[in-house]
This record gives sequence, structure tokens and C-alpha cells, in this order.
Amino acid sequence: MTQIPMEVSNFFLSMQAGKPGAAALEACFAEDAVYEEPFTGETRRHEGRAAIIKTMALGWEMPMLDTRIEVLGAQVVDGEVQVDWACYSPSIPGGRGSGKNRFTLKDGVITRLITTLDGAGD
Repeated sequence: MTQIPMEVSNFFLSMQAGKPGAAALEACFAEDAVYEEPFTGETRRHEGRAAIIKTMALGWEMPMLDTRIEVLGAQVVDGEVQVDWACYSPSIPGGRGSGKNRFTLKDGVITRLITTLDGAGD
């Protein structure tokens, strides 16, 4: 497994902290970062740090119970850090979901993050 860069580790730690990790999560992203995610059932694109944090904050309003995120593996492909993960929570149908995050990093921050869910046509 590839060693996970500090920027990516900080992202996962901040995200899992929920609302108390908001400032740390915000600091993970470049001001003009782009985030693509499928969590509403269709892929949505968010441009800029403020828009990214706003969409992530929606999860803090309806937090999943007893959530735990596990990094399953990581690799660097064409300069992109790709992380396979699993999310465990009784709030998820079947208690588990999984997917991949693809991070582009520059100058110590995330400039692009693309999240796909397993079985969602990634």
C-alpha cells in the first residue's frame, strides 16, 4: 500500500470528526478546489472551498450514527492519490458503504477531490 500523504490523512480525520472538525476540514482545501460527489444519487460538482464545505456541512445536519471510516488501500496513479475506503454505520443500508476518493494535491492542500461509490459506475 502507498503511504498516504498528510493532506489526505488530515482530510479523513477532519471529515470523521464531523462539525467539530469543520475548520480543519476547510484548511485541507485550496481556495479554488473542486469536489465531485455522488451522495444525492447523481454526481454534483462543487467549485471553491466555501461551496465544498457547505455541501459537506449538510452531513453534519443529519449525522449518521456511530460512523467509522476505514481506509482500505491507497495508490498513486498519474500524480493522483487514490484511496479506497469503507464507511460503517447503522444509518447505511446494510451497515456498510464503500467507494474511492481521488485526490489531486498542490502546495500542501487538496485542489481536486472526486468521490465515487462502489457499484455506481466508477
